[in-house]
Amino acid sequence: MKKALNHLMTIIMMLVVVPTIAQSEIQTGMDVAVTNTNSGKVRGYIHNKIYNYKGIPYAKANRFEAAVKPDAWEGIRSSTTYGPVAPLLTPTTEVQDESEFVFDHDWGYTNENCLNLNVWTPSIADGKKRPVLFWIHGGGFTAGSSHELPSYDGENLSKKGDVVVVSINHRLNVLGFLDLSAYGEKYKHSANNSILDLVVALEWVRDNISNFGGDPDNVTIFGQSGGGAKVNTLMAMPKAKGLFHKAINQSGSFRSGVLEKEDTQAITTETLSILGIDASQVDKLQDIPFSDLADASSKALKKVEAKMKAAGKPVMGFGLSWGPSVDGDDLPFQTGSDKALALSKDIPLLIGTVKNEFAPFANMRFANASDDQIMAQIRDQYKEKAEAYIAAVKKAYPDDTKAIDLLDVDTLFRPGAVAQANQKSMIAGGAPVYMYLFTWQSPVFDGKYKALHCMDLPFVFDNVDLANHMTGGGKEAHILADKMSRAWINFAKTGTPGHSDLPYWPAYTSENTATMHFDNTCEVKPQLDKELFDLVQGSH
Repeated sequence: MKKALNHLMTIIMMLVVVPTIAQSEIQTGMDVAVTNTNSGKVRGYIHNKIYNYKGIPYAKANRFEAAVKPDAWEGIRSSTTYGPVAPLLTPTTEVQDESEFVFDHDWGYTNENCLNLNVWTPSIADGKKRPVLFWIHGGGFTAGSSHELPSYDGENLSKKGDVVVVSINHRLNVLGFLDLSAYGEKYKHSANNSILDLVVALEWVRDNISNFGGDPDNVTIFGQSGGGAKVNTLMAMPKAKGLFHKAINQSGSFRSGVLEKEDTQAITTETLSILGIDASQVDKLQDIPFSDLADASSKALKKVEAKMKAAGKPVMGFGLSWGPSVDGDDLPFQTGSDKALALSKDIPLLIGTVKNEFAPFANMRFANASDDQIMAQIRDQYKEKAEAYIAAVKKAYPDDTKAIDLLDVDTLFRPGAVAQANQKSMIAGGAPVYMYLFTWQSPVFDGKYKALHCMDLPFVFDNVDLANHMTGGGKEAHILADKMSRAWINFAKTGTPGHSDLPYWPAYTSENTATMHFDNTCEVKPQLDKELFDLVQGSH
C-alpha cells in the first residue's frame, strides 16, 4: 500500500512539474528562428514561445562620424547573445554591495563598435503586424546599456501583449556628443551623433521589423531617466518625424532644455587644449586611446561649467554633462520650444515619475534615524518654511505616517514632468497626454529603498521575478506589474493606457491634472503636490 501511495505521489509530482519544465524550454538550432534583415539573415532562439534576437548590428560608425548602414554578411548571422555596450567614462571596478544587490547590474563588455539592437517577438511567420515598443535605456547621456538591468528583458512584455520589443545600444558620453562641427564636413553631425544613432536604429525598425512580425507604422518609443530625456529629444528632431507614433517618458523630464552650440564648441576647445591638439590635427582624436579622451573631456566639462557659472549662465540638469545640443541642423531648436512641440503635436504621450526617485539615496544616512533627528534635519533644511513644507508633503501624500517619508519625497524629477504635461496638453488639437505617478513602496531591506529611481521598470516590463532583488518578488508586486504592463501595452496598441483592471484614466489637462497613482490600490487623483513644488523651488 505504501509503495502504491509513493508511486501515486511521484506521478502527481511529475504532472505538476512537467508543465513548468516545458514552459522553460529553449529551442535552438541552425534552422531555428531564422529571418531576414536588409544586411543578411539572422538566427536567434525561442524561449517560452518568444523569438529572441540579440546583438544585431543596425549601423556602423567611425569615431565622431555619422552612423551608416552596417556591412552586409553572407550566410546566417548568429544573434543569440547581447552585443557590446558603449564605453564608460569611468569603468566599473568596484560597487557598493547592498545597492548593487538591489539593482543587479549586468555591465556587459564595451566596444566603440556598439551599434546593435535586440528583438523579442511572438512570431516571425504568421503574417501579423504587431505594435513595436522601442526601448531606450537610462544612464543619463553618459552610461547604461540595453541589458544593464534585469528589468530590460523584453520577453515577458512581448508574450503578454503580443507585441514586438526592441532595445538598443548607441554611442554615449564624449563619443556621442563631442562637437567637432567647426572642423569640417566629416564631423558635421558629431554634436548629436548619440541621438542620430537612435534615428538610424528607428530607420532599421522601419525597414526590417516586418520580418520580425512587427508593424513599422505603429512604433512607440519609451525610455526611463536618460532614456526619457532621449525620448524628448527625438520628439524635437525633424529627422525622427514619422519613425515613431507614440511616446512614453518615464522619469526623464529633469532637463528644461539642451545646450547651445557656443557651449558645446567651448567644451571641444578645452578638450583639444588639454590634449595638446590644434585645429589642424583634429583627426588625431579618432586614434587616441579612449581613456585619454575620456579624461581630457571630463576635465573640459568642469572648466566650461566653471566659466558658465562665472558668466551667470544656467547649467541645466545636475551639472554640466554630455547631452544633445541645438546644432542648427539635426536638432534645430530647443526641446521645449513651440517649434519642437508642433513637430510632435500628433504624438500621444504617456509621462510620469516615481514617488521617491533619488531621495532615498540622498537620505540614506537617515534610514535608521529617530523621528526627532529627521524633524531636526527638515527644520535645518527648510528653516522658516519647515512647517509649510511638512504641511505640503502631508497634503500630497496624506497616508504617509513616518517622519522619514516627509524627507524622502522627490522634488527634482516630477516638477519637470508636470510642466511638460501641462505644456503639451495645451496644444490646440494635439494628441492626448496621460500622466502617472508610481507610488508603490518596495519591501526590500526593510523598505528603505521605497519607490526608488528605476523601481517602475520591473512593473512596466512585467519582470518582477527577474528583478526580485529590487521588488522583493511578492504577490502584490505581481498584481501591480500585471496592471502596469497592460497599460503600457494598451498605450502602444491604441494610444490610450486604460484597461478594465484600472480606474477610469482620463487624458491629462492643466485643469483636471488627472494622474494615475500606481500602487497596491490604483487611483486617479488631481495634482496634490503643487504647493510642495512651489515651496521647494522657492527655497533653492
